[in-house]
Amino acid sequence: MKLGFACKFLTPESLQLFPFKSPTRKRFLGLDHEDRVKLVYEYATINLTHLLAILQQLAQLPDEQRMMRIGSDLLPLYTVPEALPLYQAFLPDLAPLFTQCGETARANNIRLSFHPGQYSVLASDNPDVVTRALEDVEYHALCATMMGYGKTFQDFKINVHMNGRGGFDGFKAAFARLSPEAKNMLTVENDEISCSLDDVLQARELCPIVLDIHHHWVKENEFIQPDDARIAMIQASWRGVRPVLHYSISQEGLIPEQGFPDQLTLGLAKSKLRAHSDYYFNDTLNDWALSFDAFDIMCEVKMKNLARDRLYAYQQLKR
Repeated sequence: MKLGFACKFLTPESLQLFPFKSPTRKRFLGLDHEDRVKLVYEYATINLTHLLAILQQLAQLPDEQRMMRIGSDLLPLYTVPEALPLYQAFLPDLAPLFTQCGETARANNIRLSFHPGQYSVLASDNPDVVTRALEDVEYHALCATMMGYGKTFQDFKINVHMNGRGGFDGFKAAFARLSPEAKNMLTVENDEISCSLDDVLQARELCPIVLDIHHHWVKENEFIQPDDARIAMIQASWRGVRPVLHYSISQEGLIPEQGFPDQLTLGLAKSKLRAHSDYYFNDTLNDWALSFDAFDIMCEVKMKNLARDRLYAYQQLKR
């Protein structure tokens, strides 16, 4: 089982040595052509260099800790219409850095992913929103492809939600418009508000299902178990690739430090329970998450790799 973290790599002092940087759209648009090119090229180079540095750090850790989600701002402002032609002109110059990142990850068995933002809604009933969502997914697919991925099914993961008034039919129609590389990489997860696990399971013939166990609890007040019949359906959707689940818990002070919390007794709005904690402070929930031993786990907590490292240490003590 691999335990991953999302986007920010923190030192024990909670500092970011290798942050991704992005200028604001307003700043970018306020520059002339030459300065625009210089700005986005500089930031893209910094981010790719920092990604490589993070991957080199992960390569020194145990194999179980070699998993990360890359921040979507790897190429800042890429989907902004005024920036896109600039990138298309100098993207070949960035290719060696992309290649080095991909080769480093593969050589060290580092599992990588992207997670486009909440506004990338493939299942929207608004055609313009769907078009922008497709562009966003293809941007992430481009980055992964430049790192050498997208060649085989799920050699890289690009995860989205299926929320949107178009529902599964809308998602299916948008999926058909994706490039072969993006189709190879796309996964879809359940959310805590609009799209239940049962809803996203409709897409299991199209792409793998990512189980978010915290989202499921918030929506259903149920702690799904590894022997639930739906788990086998999720695993089958990955077609032999090791599946991924997302693990988070509600913020410190909202749920008890031991035991399975019950929303009926907590008396808190789901909007409060949605927010992620800094660390995994409830060992009952940790044992529950780690019981999904057929899965890799993406740790969605505010303290990123530091919280992941504590969960890993706890897992090792329990063995």
